[in-house]
Amino acid sequence: GQNADVGAGKVTSEGTVRDADAGSGQGRRLAALAGFVALAFVPTLGAVVARPDAWYQGLAKPSWNPPPWVFGPVWTLLYATLGLAAWRVWRRSGWSRPLAWWGLQLLLNAAWTPVFFGLHLLGASVVVIAALWLALATTVASFARVDRIAAWTLVPCLAWVTFAAA
Repeated sequence: GQNADVGAGKVTSEGTVRDADAGSGQGRRLAALAGFVALAFVPTLGAVVARPDAWYQGLAKPSWNPPPWVFGPVWTLLYATLGLAAWRVWRRSGWSRPLAWWGLQLLLNAAWTPVFFGLHLLGASVVVIAALWLALATTVASFARVDRIAAWTLVPCLAWVTFAAA
């Protein structure tokens, strides 16, 4: 049947989306995936300028607060899945509004560490993490319209941010 262009994909006459790069090399797809995963790790740069210190150790934390060693492995997995999900959406819809939401949540994620750990601004960090949660929830919803697997891939990150904000 006929095909209509839609972003980086094509919609067939049956209404399904076919990846625009379906015929190109696997190397290009893997390079794009690596790029999205690398972009997803940009928020870790905040840890270069702001890390948990004596101030954080002195804060009253709930009994269910995880030990410090948990955060590195959890965020590593979450950032990798953020990159994978964005790549899946990009392959289907190109540079689209869902990826703008993805970028916004990355920026907010990157802002939180220096605001909280670096500047010790509790009120501002609550505003940032609330905005992060909203941007991430909107990203999940917008990804679901393009690729449900990509959306579900983000749910653990949304759950972790919810847990961290509690």
